[in-house]
Amino acid sequence: MILKDIKILLQNICKNNFVINTILKIQILFDIVFIQESSWSFICLLSNSKNCKVEELVRVSNHTNWINFSRNPSNIDDSSRVIIYINIRLSHLCFLLQKDILNHRNVFCVSFFNHISVYSLINVYSDSLQLALKYLKDTEVNINNVLIMTGNFNIRDCSWDPNFRFILYTRILLLTLQILFT
Repeated sequence: MILKDIKILLQNICKNNFVINTILKIQILFDIVFIQESSWSFICLLSNSKNCKVEELVRVSNHTNWINFSRNPSNIDDSSRVIIYINIRLSHLCFLLQKDILNHRNVFCVSFFNHISVYSLINVYSDSLQLALKYLKDTEVNINNVLIMTGNFNIRDCSWDPNFRFILYTRILLLTLQILFT
């Protein structure tokens, strides 16, 4: 049986720290927050004792009431464009970032346990080049019990935008996603 009444907020914050900090402070009514175009900030310089190099520490916003899930970037240019924040009220469900299933800066999967079942949440940000959708199309995964796959897909189509010429590739990507996750 799945949890009842999970409240989810989905927001593209356009790399704005103020927006994410405000969401984390005032959105106590939500259990899960999906963020696209996340804001990564330089925190400080760290010395590496192994090779004496100085490295940048780059992180996303944190808040004591939230657990964040994102890929750790090797530098600010490799930073993840998607983040999932889980309210600490749900920490008993043992959430886990599934980099072994989906590992892309614009797509990732978080799983959790509810009784004896494992469920997955997938957050997607597809930029103007549709890199996330291409990654999903080219990646063979078998994910059972996907509760929600959502995000900012940035898919244009003549069905809802008459100024956009129909591109068959967009339709193929959508059909592939339906097949992968059904």
